[in-house]
Amino acid sequence: MTDADELEFKRLRWRCRRGMRELDQLLVRYLEREWQQASESERGIFLRLLETEDDKLWRWFMGHETATDAEIAQLVEYIGTLPP
Repeated sequence: MTDADELEFKRLRWRCRRGMRELDQLLVRYLEREWQQASESERGIFLRLLETEDDKLWRWFMGHETATDAEIAQLVEYIGTLPP
């Protein structure tokens, strides 16, 4: 990983901190396990996910609601299947 990549990774790790431990764990899990090999398209979807408000994220991950954006909904479902 280049210095620029490492800096971006650290910045993204900080953005994954949401104030709810459960959300933090889900988002960081994806970042640490999938980010480096993700395509540019997949990375863009994750970045859009990080722009979402915490209360919406929580409802999506708990299955109370589904994101209207199909790509984000698919990513939320995938993140939810990652083993702890």
